[in-house]
Amino acid sequence: MRNILITLGLLGIGIGSDRGAVTPPPTLTPYIQPKRVKFKQIQPTLQIKPIKSLVDALIYVESRGNSKAFNPKEDACGCLQIRPIMVREINRILKKQNSDQRFSLEDRWDCGLSKEMFYIWRDYHHSNSSEEVIARNWNGGPRGYKNPKTEPYWKKVKKQWES
Repeated sequence: MRNILITLGLLGIGIGSDRGAVTPPPTLTPYIQPKRVKFKQIQPTLQIKPIKSLVDALIYVESRGNSKAFNPKEDACGCLQIRPIMVREINRILKKQNSDQRFSLEDRWDCGLSKEMFYIWRDYHHSNSSEEVIARNWNGGPRGYKNPKTEPYWKKVKKQWES
């Protein structure tokens, strides 16, 4: 019969041996204290892309650049917090321009596609508008620039853009 070694803690007992002898526990190496090593304090560096354009400032204000951001109350998602009605508007614009391109609701989760949708909307509706009108309409809809509730939004966007 083969010897089967069962280890319980530090005690090993041979089972099924011909002699029925108890094997001694293995020798243990003494606990050695590790040498204390001093580490330099390293200041973490935060890598933030500079905000170079209006759309970058909008992305920062809307989601801090998080393409997985979701607002269930408004069904707005992605880095620009695009709602389904905006996707429908973009697709309406593309159809009117005789383009074969269309966007789906899932495209809102992709930051690159969200930017593309923003530019299509901006170029169609705001080719001659100021940045303030564009930002306030992005936040408040077609007449958002007239709504006093969009003024704080514009101030946030402007602050991020200028910093």
